[in-house]
Amino acid sequence: EVQLVESGGGLVQSGGSLKLSCAASGFTFSNYDMSWVRQAPGKGLEWVSTIYNSVGSTRYADSVKGRFTISRDNAKSMLYLQMDSLKPEDTAVYHCKTTRFGRTTLGQGTQVTVSS
Repeated sequence: EVQLVESGGGLVQSGGSLKLSCAASGFTFSNYDMSWVRQAPGKGLEWVSTIYNSVGSTRYADSVKGRFTISRDNAKSMLYLQMDSLKPEDTAVYHCKTTRFGRTTLGQGTQVTVSS
């Protein structure tokens, strides 16, 4: 069974930093692209960043580019999101995500709240 478990969220002041982690299990982590998505209160899911399995290249949403850094540790089956210069508009539940054989799995999410 594929499982994704996020941690590391919390309350932080504007301009602060947090590092999110996602522990993956139930599949060969190194074979798959991994992403972070977020859902702000009253809004739909928003893609944040993706890291590709093969060469580890990355992509970011314009809203987080230059402030967030995605990374992975294939040996530990861990995905990370370093978030710097946080803004109140980054407040959301952050989920890690993977898609295998056409099926998408999201973790339960971790809450990030940025106060102004």
